[in-house]
Amino acid sequence: MENGKVENLGDVPSPIDLRQMADAAEWAAGAMEKRPWRVAFFDRFAHELAGACRVLELGSGPGFLARHLLERLPQLRLELFDFSEAMHQLARERLGVLEERADFRLGSFREADWARGLPLCDAVITNQAAHEVRHKRHLPALHRQARSLLRPGAPYLMCDHYAGGDGMANDQLYATVEEQEAALRQAGFGDVALLMRQGGLAFFRAR
Repeated sequence: MENGKVENLGDVPSPIDLRQMADAAEWAAGAMEKRPWRVAFFDRFAHELAGACRVLELGSGPGFLARHLLERLPQLRLELFDFSEAMHQLARERLGVLEERADFRLGSFREADWARGLPLCDAVITNQAAHEVRHKRHLPALHRQARSLLRPGAPYLMCDHYAGGDGMANDQLYATVEEQEAALRQAGFGDVALLMRQGGLAFFRAR
Protein backbone atom coordinates (compact mmCIF):
# COMPACT_ATOMS: atom_id res chain seq x y z
CA MET A 1 0.00 0.00 0.00
CA GLU A 2 1.41 3.37 -0.99
CA ASN A 3 0.04 6.88 -0.41
CA GLY A 4 -3.22 5.42 0.86
CA LYS A 5 -3.87 3.41 -2.31
CA VAL A 6 -4.38 -0.33 -2.52
CA GLU A 7 -1.31 -2.10 -3.88
CA ASN A 8 -1.98 -2.68 -7.57
CA LEU A 9 0.79 -5.14 -8.44
CA GLY A 10 -0.77 -7.79 -10.65
CA ASP A 11 -4.18 -6.11 -10.81
CA VAL A 12 -6.25 -6.59 -13.96
CA PRO A 13 -6.42 -3.38 -16.02
CA SER A 14 -9.79 -2.23 -17.29
CA PRO A 15 -10.22 -2.11 -21.09
CA ILE A 16 -12.36 1.04 -20.76
CA ASP A 17 -12.19 4.22 -18.70
CA LEU A 18 -15.59 4.79 -17.13
CA ARG A 19 -14.50 8.25 -16.01
CA GLN A 20 -14.75 9.31 -19.64
CA MET A 21 -18.28 10.19 -20.72
CA ALA A 22 -18.00 8.34 -24.04
CA ASP A 23 -17.04 5.07 -22.31
CA ALA A 24 -19.56 5.55 -19.49
CA ALA A 25 -22.40 6.28 -21.93
CA GLU A 26 -21.49 3.31 -24.14
CA TRP A 27 -21.47 0.96 -21.12
CA ALA A 28 -24.81 2.29 -19.90
CA ALA A 29 -26.41 2.00 -23.33
CA GLY A 30 -25.83 -1.75 -23.49
CA ALA A 31 -26.01 -2.84 -19.86
CA MET A 32 -29.70 -3.71 -19.64
CA GLU A 33 -29.90 -5.20 -23.14
CA LYS A 34 -26.91 -7.43 -22.45
CA ARG A 35 -28.33 -8.72 -19.14
CA PRO A 36 -32.09 -8.07 -19.01
CA TRP A 37 -32.38 -10.44 -16.04
CA ARG A 38 -30.73 -7.73 -13.92
CA VAL A 39 -34.29 -6.51 -13.22
CA ALA A 40 -34.96 -9.68 -11.20
CA PHE A 41 -31.95 -8.83 -9.05
CA PHE A 42 -33.18 -5.22 -8.72
CA ASP A 43 -36.49 -6.58 -7.42
CA ARG A 44 -34.68 -8.69 -4.84
CA PHE A 45 -32.69 -5.65 -3.69
CA ALA A 46 -36.00 -3.80 -3.23
CA HIS A 47 -37.43 -6.71 -1.25
CA GLU A 48 -34.42 -6.87 1.05
CA LEU A 49 -34.49 -3.08 1.62
CA ALA A 50 -38.20 -2.81 2.43
CA GLY A 51 -37.57 -1.33 5.90
CA ALA A 52 -34.42 0.68 5.16
CA CYS A 53 -34.30 4.49 5.21
CA ARG A 54 -30.67 5.39 4.40
CA VAL A 55 -28.72 3.12 2.06
CA LEU A 56 -25.26 3.41 0.51
CA GLU A 57 -24.75 2.03 -3.00
CA LEU A 58 -21.14 1.31 -3.95
CA GLY A 59 -20.30 1.63 -7.63
CA SER A 60 -23.67 3.21 -8.33
CA GLY A 61 -22.89 3.82 -12.01
CA PRO A 62 -25.55 5.32 -14.28
CA GLY A 63 -28.35 4.90 -11.75
CA PHE A 64 -30.27 1.85 -13.00
CA LEU A 65 -30.58 0.23 -9.56
CA ALA A 66 -31.00 3.60 -7.82
CA ARG A 67 -34.03 4.54 -9.94
CA HIS A 68 -35.59 1.11 -9.45
CA LEU A 69 -35.26 1.39 -5.66
CA LEU A 70 -36.33 5.01 -5.29
CA GLU A 71 -39.45 4.37 -7.37
CA ARG A 72 -40.49 1.42 -5.22
CA LEU A 73 -39.39 2.49 -1.74
CA PRO A 74 -40.74 5.98 -0.98
CA GLN A 75 -39.04 6.14 2.43
CA LEU A 76 -35.59 5.50 0.95
CA ARG A 77 -32.69 7.95 0.71
CA LEU A 78 -29.62 6.82 -1.21
CA GLU A 79 -25.95 7.67 -0.94
CA LEU A 80 -24.56 7.01 -4.42
CA PHE A 81 -20.81 6.33 -4.37
CA ASP A 82 -18.86 6.09 -7.61
CA PHE A 83 -15.40 7.01 -8.89
CA SER A 84 -16.77 8.50 -12.12
CA GLU A 85 -18.30 11.95 -12.36
CA ALA A 86 -19.50 10.91 -15.83
CA MET A 87 -21.50 8.07 -14.26
CA HIS A 88 -22.92 10.46 -11.67
CA GLN A 89 -24.02 12.78 -14.48
CA LEU A 90 -25.79 9.91 -16.24
CA ALA A 91 -27.42 8.89 -12.96
CA ARG A 92 -28.71 12.42 -12.32
CA GLU A 93 -30.29 12.43 -15.77
CA ARG A 94 -31.84 9.01 -15.19
CA LEU A 95 -33.22 9.86 -11.75
CA GLY A 96 -34.87 13.13 -12.74
CA VAL A 97 -36.97 14.41 -9.82
CA LEU A 98 -35.92 11.38 -7.76
CA GLU A 99 -32.50 13.01 -7.47
CA GLU A 100 -33.94 14.94 -4.50
CA ARG A 101 -33.62 11.72 -2.47
CA ALA A 102 -30.05 10.95 -3.51
CA ASP A 103 -26.67 12.23 -2.40
CA PHE A 104 -23.78 11.81 -4.83
CA ARG A 105 -20.37 10.87 -3.45
CA LEU A 106 -17.31 10.89 -5.70
CA GLY A 107 -14.65 8.43 -4.58
CA SER A 108 -12.94 5.15 -5.38
CA PHE A 109 -13.28 2.02 -3.27
CA ARG A 110 -9.80 1.09 -4.47
CA GLU A 111 -8.55 3.71 -2.01
CA ALA A 112 -7.62 2.29 1.39
CA ASP A 113 -9.69 4.85 3.31
CA TRP A 114 -12.63 5.25 0.93
CA ALA A 115 -15.18 4.83 3.72
CA ARG A 116 -13.90 7.78 5.75
CA GLY A 117 -16.57 10.44 6.22
CA LEU A 118 -19.47 8.33 4.96
CA PRO A 119 -22.48 7.96 7.31
CA LEU A 120 -23.66 4.80 9.02
CA CYS A 121 -26.43 3.21 6.98
CA ASP A 122 -29.37 0.82 7.25
CA ALA A 123 -27.77 -1.18 4.43
CA VAL A 124 -24.79 -1.09 2.07
CA ILE A 125 -25.42 -2.47 -1.40
CA THR A 126 -23.39 -3.06 -4.53
CA ASN A 127 -24.45 -4.48 -7.88
CA GLN A 128 -22.12 -5.65 -10.63
CA ALA A 129 -19.32 -3.45 -9.27
CA ALA A 130 -17.25 -5.24 -6.60
CA HIS A 131 -14.89 -6.64 -9.25
CA GLU A 132 -13.79 -3.05 -9.96
CA VAL A 133 -11.25 -3.49 -7.16
CA ARG A 134 -9.53 -5.07 -10.22
CA HIS A 135 -8.37 -8.28 -8.48
CA LYS A 136 -10.32 -10.73 -6.35
CA ARG A 137 -7.68 -10.62 -3.58
CA HIS A 138 -8.91 -7.08 -2.72
CA LEU A 139 -12.48 -8.22 -2.05
CA PRO A 140 -12.12 -8.86 1.71
CA ALA A 141 -10.76 -5.32 2.20
CA LEU A 142 -13.69 -3.86 0.25
CA HIS A 143 -16.22 -5.86 2.27
CA ARG A 144 -14.51 -4.98 5.57
CA GLN A 145 -14.83 -1.27 4.84
CA ALA A 146 -18.46 -1.72 3.82
CA ARG A 147 -19.11 -3.55 7.10
CA SER A 148 -17.73 -0.57 9.04
CA LEU A 149 -20.57 1.60 7.64
CA LEU A 150 -23.42 -0.65 8.73
CA ARG A 151 -25.65 -0.02 11.71
CA PRO A 152 -25.84 -3.03 14.09
CA GLY A 153 -27.69 -5.88 12.40
CA ALA A 154 -27.92 -4.07 9.05
CA PRO A 155 -27.34 -6.10 5.86
CA TYR A 156 -24.65 -5.87 3.24
CA LEU A 157 -26.13 -6.85 -0.13
CA MET A 158 -23.47 -7.80 -2.67
CA CYS A 159 -24.23 -8.90 -6.22
CA ASP A 160 -21.49 -9.43 -8.78
CA HIS A 161 -20.23 -11.57 -11.64
CA TYR A 162 -18.52 -14.80 -10.66
CA ALA A 163 -15.82 -16.91 -12.29
CA GLY A 164 -16.14 -20.43 -13.66
CA GLY A 165 -18.80 -22.64 -15.21
CA ASP A 166 -21.59 -20.42 -16.49
CA GLY A 167 -19.76 -17.33 -15.25
CA MET A 168 -16.75 -15.29 -16.33
CA ALA A 169 -13.49 -16.72 -17.69
CA ASN A 170 -11.08 -14.37 -15.89
CA ASP A 171 -10.45 -16.03 -12.51
CA GLN A 172 -8.14 -13.24 -11.31
CA LEU A 173 -10.55 -10.35 -11.73
CA TYR A 174 -13.59 -12.41 -10.73
CA ALA A 175 -14.02 -14.73 -7.75
CA THR A 176 -15.91 -18.01 -7.85
CA VAL A 177 -19.17 -18.13 -5.90
CA GLU A 178 -17.34 -20.05 -3.17
CA GLU A 179 -14.56 -17.45 -3.10
CA GLN A 180 -17.14 -14.66 -2.92
CA GLU A 181 -18.66 -16.24 0.19
CA ALA A 182 -15.21 -16.81 1.71
CA ALA A 183 -14.26 -13.15 1.11
CA LEU A 184 -17.40 -12.00 2.94
CA ARG A 185 -16.63 -14.26 5.90
CA GLN A 186 -12.99 -13.13 5.90
CA ALA A 187 -14.27 -9.54 6.19
CA GLY A 188 -16.02 -10.43 9.45
CA PHE A 189 -19.55 -11.32 8.36
CA GLY A 190 -20.81 -14.32 10.29
CA ASP A 191 -24.17 -14.77 8.57
CA VAL A 192 -23.75 -15.08 4.80
CA ALA A 193 -26.53 -16.29 2.50
CA LEU A 194 -26.61 -16.76 -1.27
CA LEU A 195 -30.00 -15.31 -2.25
CA MET A 196 -29.89 -15.55 -6.05
CA ARG A 197 -27.70 -16.96 -8.79
CA GLN A 198 -28.65 -16.32 -12.41
CA GLY A 199 -27.00 -15.38 -15.69
CA GLY A 200 -23.48 -15.30 -14.27
CA LEU A 201 -24.42 -13.10 -11.29
CA ALA A 202 -24.51 -14.15 -7.64
CA PHE A 203 -26.34 -12.14 -4.96
CA PHE A 204 -25.36 -12.44 -1.30
CA ARG A 205 -26.78 -11.04 1.93
CA ALA A 206 -24.24 -10.74 4.72
CA ARG A 207 -24.55 -9.64 8.34
